[in-house]
Amino acid sequence: MTATTAFGTAADWTRRHVDAGRLPVAVLAIADVNGVVDMAAFGTDPVSGRTAHVDDRFALYSVTKPLVALTAMRAVERGLLTTETPLRDALPGFGSAEVTLAHLTSHTSGVADVVLEGGPTPFSHGRATTVREALERAPLDFAPGTARRYTNLTWEGVAALIEHATGRAFEQEFADMAASVGAEGLSFDTDDVHHIHAAERYGHDPAGLFALRHPAAGAAARAADLLAIGQSLLVGDDRVVHRITLEAMLRPRTSGLTVLDADLTRHPEDFGIGFNLPRRLSLLDHSTFGHEGWCRSQLWVSRTAGRCVVLLTNRLDTGEPDVGVRIDELLNAAFTGR
Repeated sequence: MTATTAFGTAADWTRRHVDAGRLPVAVLAIADVNGVVDMAAFGTDPVSGRTAHVDDRFALYSVTKPLVALTAMRAVERGLLTTETPLRDALPGFGSAEVTLAHLTSHTSGVADVVLEGGPTPFSHGRATTVREALERAPLDFAPGTARRYTNLTWEGVAALIEHATGRAFEQEFADMAASVGAEGLSFDTDDVHHIHAAERYGHDPAGLFALRHPAAGAAARAADLLAIGQSLLVGDDRVVHRITLEAMLRPRTSGLTVLDADLTRHPEDFGIGFNLPRRLSLLDHSTFGHEGWCRSQLWVSRTAGRCVVLLTNRLDTGEPDVGVRIDELLNAAFTGR
């Protein structure tokens, strides 16, 4: 894809952080209902020596979650399951009959995000077991639907429900979702992604995560892939999911619930089916929905602004005070259009 010339304030923000070394490299892409407004790549990675290009693929980490939720909801549209289908339909050995697809995709399941034998990071579910086995062994820490705690392990349950309902491999269904808008670079293949910075700060092994092809955080994509999905949802062209389905996904599922995440209690944000619905005071536009990844990659859609913004980058600790990358600054610039 050819990059447009990036002179807007959102591009200035991205360039400033790359030039200062707070972001190693970045690709920024913005679209409205008529198509691509801006797309540009910034920087050369100081570790790998790789210069960023607009068609580069980046690890998405938790931006994977809404994409997996969209895949599940396409099966709902085909009458193969509902948001209230219990996980036990797919995993009879799972301990609770009450946990549903809606719980799994809105961080309200109560499933413990256990680390069975492995490392200290959220995606280490044990070296001696598969992620699915880890899920089947996981206890409940609270009754489903009664609190909110951000989890990664539950997304393996979403993949299991998709496979049980469709009779096909999860990644085949995921690929069909991507193909609906021509997102050819979106997959769980990660051999060509940009180097992940600051993993050692958290004892995290990116290669280990990528090898899991984890449905919570294992996908990779180009900016154009995410932009195609976001623009489809913005326009309401029914290609990824029907407009009615999207409305159901954007209904808040966590309003008023106790938040059990110490690092999220500062942020008055809701979750729907797969999507984060941020309502932070620092964010000008409260019609926004989307998600961010641990690597600080972003996918956000604003219905009020009529825009979709994608940022792909590759540093895990940008939100730490000593680094100080504030994504709301970018979203405010991108959605006000100056």
